[in-house]
This record gives sequence, structure tokens and C-alpha cells, in this order.
Amino acid sequence: MPSLRPRIKIPTITTWLAIAAAAFGVATLFALPCDAQDLEPRAYSSSPTGTNFFIGTYGRSTGSVVFDPSLRIEDVEAGINGTAIGYGRTFSLFGRQALISGAIPYSWGDISGTVQEQATTIRRSGLGDVRVKLSVNLLNGEALSLREFVKRPPKTVVGTSLTVSVPTGQYDPAKLINLGSNRWAFKPEVGVSHPIGKWYLDGYAGVWFFSDNRDVFPGGARRHQAPVLSMQGHVSYTFRPRLWAAFNSTWYVGGASRVNDGVAKGSFNNARLGATVSFPLGGKQSLKVLYSNGVRATAGSDFQTIAVAYQIAWFDRQK
Repeated sequence: MPSLRPRIKIPTITTWLAIAAAAFGVATLFALPCDAQDLEPRAYSSSPTGTNFFIGTYGRSTGSVVFDPSLRIEDVEAGINGTAIGYGRTFSLFGRQALISGAIPYSWGDISGTVQEQATTIRRSGLGDVRVKLSVNLLNGEALSLREFVKRPPKTVVGTSLTVSVPTGQYDPAKLINLGSNRWAFKPEVGVSHPIGKWYLDGYAGVWFFSDNRDVFPGGARRHQAPVLSMQGHVSYTFRPRLWAAFNSTWYVGGASRVNDGVAKGSFNNARLGATVSFPLGGKQSLKVLYSNGVRATAGSDFQTIAVAYQIAWFDRQK
């Protein structure tokens, strides 16, 4: 049914995969979930059930790091490369459209700085923490087949999701900088996607919760981190089917952490802006390019990021 394909909207998780892959290399160092920095337009837009997609991403992040002055770590600069592969699928969950997706990241890069007045450079490479995400569209989120989906006009969608970070990444408690975080993290979120002609307006609000890392540098210590509130806003415009561009923003706050019974420090009040462009590559493929930059960083990373994501999608055979 080639006449139906131009109207189909494919789930757009590629942006959060690219950013997660680009940032994983410094997740443990900053005790910050990389998804707090995500810029993911159209995350809750509707799609037909039985949509499958495979994704490959590459991203590079460069910039500075803001540390607690008491640590005597200064002038820190990082250049992190990241790749990820992921798979996703839409399905019916109690009559609502649901999306399950996951990604496995690999990162490498260099971090340099001054530690107690001594210049130091280190390099890390290896697997990062796996991310899994389940989202369900609630308002106007009925599970529709491909034939049913193309007959319904776009509507405002309200959805919810849960992202889980699994501590599978490379980790050594004797090292200050690791690729894995050695803890679980969970992010419940609520999102709204509102179409206006060729425009889409998106807004999301979520909170990251963390288990304790019970074995942090220099080994044997325990780190506890407070929750992080994360909010996103996006405005996108569709030039033609599957060719669109978006302006993105995110803000996250909280996340002060303490080691053992020490004083909690390092609370975030950070913001980022960015843009995404999606290009169609034939009937089933697409390429997304994203750029983002920090506009405010009170703690953690202040990175400039560019990422690309390739996606191929296919539909289940219709009965």
C-alpha cells in the first residue's frame, strides 16, 4: 500500500539515543543522568501499532566541566565520542499505543584538567549503561493498525513514559572517571504533543530517581544523589512528509549528591538549546542531525554536542 506511507509518522527516539551515546563517557564523573540533557522532539507523536525500527547513532560532545571548588579539580575539558545501536517497536497495551525501545552505547574520549595543581589527561573507552524506555499514549492514544491510523487526522496526544538506566557499563571504583554509573536510575515522565497544521508543539516533564552507588572512588564509599527534575520544550515544522526541523530546549535542576555522611553538593540548575533536522532516505529510512549547546551550567558538564542518527523502519504484515 505505497499510497499510505507518506502520511505515516515513525516514532522519533533517535535523538535521545544519540545524546545518550555522546554523553555516556562522563556519566559517573558528574553523577548526572545523561538523559537529563536530552533534546527529543515528537517523542509522544502517534504511530500505528506494529512499527519496528533499528537505529544506529554517532555523537561527539566537547566542552568544560564545573566541579565543586573544594575538590581542587580545575580547568577540566572533555572530548567524548559515542555510538549506540537500538531497537524499538510499537504495540497495543490495554488498547493504548505503546512503544518499547532500548539502546546499547559505546563511548571513548579524553578528559584533561588540573588535579591539585598537577595537569592530568586520561582516556576511557568501553560500554556504557544500557537504557530502556516504555512509553504509552493516553489521551487520543488509541492503538490503531496501519489502515486505521491513516484515516484519523492528527490530534493532541498526552502520554507517559518510564526510562530505566541499567548499570551494565564499564566501572572501576578505583577510578574517578568511569563509563558506567554503577547504580540504577528511573525516570517517569509526562508529555504532550499538539499539532497545529504543519507545526508540532511538544512539552515534557519528568524526574530522575537514583539508587545509591555503594562503591565510589577511591573505593568503598557510598554516594547518594537527590532526584533531578527535567523539563523539555520543542517547536517543529514539517516541510513535507518525513522532512522536518525542530528547535529544542531543556532545563534540569536538583541532583545534589553526598558521599557517605558528607554535605550534599553539586546541585544542578542547567539549561540547553538545540536544533534537529530529519531527512528521509527512501521509503523506510531516515537520517537525523542534532546540534545542542549549553546556555547555563552551575554543575556538571557544559558541552557542545553534534550527533547523527540513522533509522530504518518497517511495519508488520497487515492481515
